[in-house]
Amino acid sequence: MGDVLSQNEIDSLLRALNEGELDVEEMKDTPEKPVKNYDFARPSKFSKEHLRTLEIIFEHYGRLLSTNLPVYLRKSVQIEVMDSEAVTYSEFSNALINPVLLGIVDMEPLSGSIIIGMAAKLGYSIVDRMLGGVGEPLEKDRDFSEIELLILERIMVVCVELLSEPWQNVVKIHPRLERIETNSQFAQIISPNEMIAIVTINIRIGEVEGLMNICLPFLTLEPIMDKLNTKFWYSSIKKSDEQEYTEAIQGLISRAPVPIKAYLGKSTVSVQDFTNLQIGDIIRLDSKVDRELDIYVGNIRKFTALPGASGNQYAVRITSVIGEEQ
Repeated sequence: MGDVLSQNEIDSLLRALNEGELDVEEMKDTPEKPVKNYDFARPSKFSKEHLRTLEIIFEHYGRLLSTNLPVYLRKSVQIEVMDSEAVTYSEFSNALINPVLLGIVDMEPLSGSIIIGMAAKLGYSIVDRMLGGVGEPLEKDRDFSEIELLILERIMVVCVELLSEPWQNVVKIHPRLERIETNSQFAQIISPNEMIAIVTINIRIGEVEGLMNICLPFLTLEPIMDKLNTKFWYSSIKKSDEQEYTEAIQGLISRAPVPIKAYLGKSTVSVQDFTNLQIGDIIRLDSKVDRELDIYVGNIRKFTALPGASGNQYAVRITSVIGEEQ
């Protein structure tokens, strides 16, 4: 709503019109603000900020795929996020060419499911690699056999399990593969007119290249839409990173086996004396009894200590810590 004019301002405008200082026709020629048509069939439920955040999430997901899939395929896997866009579900399903690999994924605790769609030639290549081949796709597409689908299900389960980590800064999910469909008509998870976000990922397995499309319905993401922005994303990372990574590093270090040894001294003996050693024999060392021992952590001299006993066990008592400069 524009500013309300005072009575003095109204009188000044009328006076200017009467005296010819203002031209009404010129005022009519003032360009109007452009009006953007609103398409009710395709409501803009995903902003550019939402789509950009989804790209960031799946860039992280792509790095996990490129690290984990080579373990199963024994082939280098390169992942690149190509694009993200908002379309209706009917546009997504109509663009699919059968046969296609569609993994229906439950996104608990979010309601509804998402779809991970993979090009058929990638599926053929994965099956070939899993069965010991070089990973070449078929010259002509055909339907997948039951055995091939079981093999692909194993790889799809791995892909689904990797989804939880990229989403943890937005929401903690427990993704689960419900089923695999090879015909888009049997993967109707929402109404055709519902809006979805599609993230397109390019996958390269050796020399074979194909696309993976992640279909994310608005109805599934609606409870967390306010968190799908880069400001929330980076702030949550900053808050959680320091404490989580510190605790994780401390936990890993506490479980790491570290060899520690006390160096008593050294001696020179003949081979004959060495072969005749018996329990209870005494070996003369080059160090004195009251001399502090050197304690090594790994191969680094880290402490000095005095020898002794703790109960029925030999032990040492630390007397000093050796700094790096020593």
